Amino acid sequence: MNMSIHPLQKAKPYLLAASICVGVFSTQSAYAQIENLPVLGDSVSGTITTQQEYEFGREIIRSMRAQSPLLNDPLIEEYIASLSYHLAANSELTDHRLEFLLIDSDQLNAFAAPGGIVGINAGLFIYADNEGQFASVVSHELAHLSQRHYARRVAESQSSRFASIATALAGLLIVAAGGAEAGQAAIAASQAVMMENRLQFSRGNEEEADRVGMRTLFNAGFDPEDMPGMFENMMQMRSFSRQIPEFLSSHPLSENRVADSRNRALGLPAVEHIQNVEFLLMKQRALLHFENDYEGFIENLERDLPQLNGAEADAAIYGIAIAQLQRGEFVAASETLSALLRKDPNRISYVVLEAEIAKTSENYEQALTILEENLDINPNNYPLSMTYAQTLDASNRYAEAITVYKELSQLRPSDTNIWYELAELQGLVGDISGVHQARAEYFYGIGELGRALEHLNSALLERNNSLTIARINQRLDDIQETIDRYYR
Repeated sequence: MNMSIHPLQKAKPYLLAASICVGVFSTQSAYAQIENLPVLGDSVSGTITTQQEYEFGREIIRSMRAQSPLLNDPLIEEYIASLSYHLAANSELTDHRLEFLLIDSDQLNAFAAPGGIVGINAGLFIYADNEGQFASVVSHELAHLSQRHYARRVAESQSSRFASIATALAGLLIVAAGGAEAGQAAIAASQAVMMENRLQFSRGNEEEADRVGMRTLFNAGFDPEDMPGMFENMMQMRSFSRQIPEFLSSHPLSENRVADSRNRALGLPAVEHIQNVEFLLMKQRALLHFENDYEGFIENLERDLPQLNGAEADAAIYGIAIAQLQRGEFVAASETLSALLRKDPNRISYVVLEAEIAKTSENYEQALTILEENLDINPNNYPLSMTYAQTLDASNRYAEAITVYKELSQLRPSDTNIWYELAELQGLVGDISGVHQARAEYFYGIGELGRALEHLNSALLERNNSLTIARINQRLDDIQETIDRYYR
């Protein structure tokens, strides 16, 4: 199954030999990077424009990619993006330039950062009973963005030093994403108590995000009852677990807030939202990512299957097929999945799993045929294209894999996983200039702008044509301008 941890934590020998192995940042290096974040706002008036928020968000997301464990599952990533854009289209958000982080954590959490950044823990799939509950959390976070709560909190702190606010905000977001040690160090270094008081959302902010988020949820076609339902799930978790859900650390939840949410939901027309099978499929992928006992997982699903119908039954079958694949039972996994493919042969989640089964069993030609046929129908589809590139790589067809990754890099220029894989493959075919260019984009994506410049300068020393030289020089100018503008 195509699920892996962030490439910072992978151990590919070629990049390790070339000092690409960055790993999880130490507290000291994390603080050093966060300390260099750009100034947020006008130091005289405190006014923050939406463009400033967007630009600041790009720096925040680079820091977070470097310091938060990210889960690379194109199917889950695509689902989150699709749902979030649907919710955004029905929200008060005016700037729809969104970027997403899928955090490799089984804890219930989600967060938003200035500039349209939405972070979601994979654990949110585990604790949401249905898609509406999941969407209610995303809607709440989009409401923080649409109401510009971060900018408003900074503007209220007229005597604050804005660089310190930016540093503290970065620390709080890293804590929210699960990187507690690094985040806490950043907060402590920037006078934690003062900054936390200014940056924690107020009770009014949270109530506003609930109210606006529920409108978004309703406008998007979901049952407004799902928001108080999700809150009640969180309250139960808090009551029966020693560990408070991460979401509640940054979004305090009281019984009054739950009751207010319930009353607002009752004031809206009832909505019958049909259970989305795609959400349930992604829930199975998330559950199995954190599962070790695949045999027990299969037994539990097979026991429950006779009582399930429709989407729930399909999702259970899908989960069984994934678990069988994880156990190396390729024939069984293929037979299990075939029942779903007969019902819905064009569902991309099924097609990708079918190709993953063939690829993992080293039946590369079958996997490639499956993917090529479906890419003809769905050109540039992210999960299909990533699986196709990975299958070409696995079958030693490196030049073809490079072509696919390059096409993906044009569509998703901030995707560090694509640049990481591209650098690896460029090395395998001996394209040293290409290695350096891909590494430069990788390091740019995780906020190490100095190292990005070093690799671009190294690329210039290799044999290049005039067009490549011009492109490298332009990229050098772009990155240097970012450094000069925000970090000096």
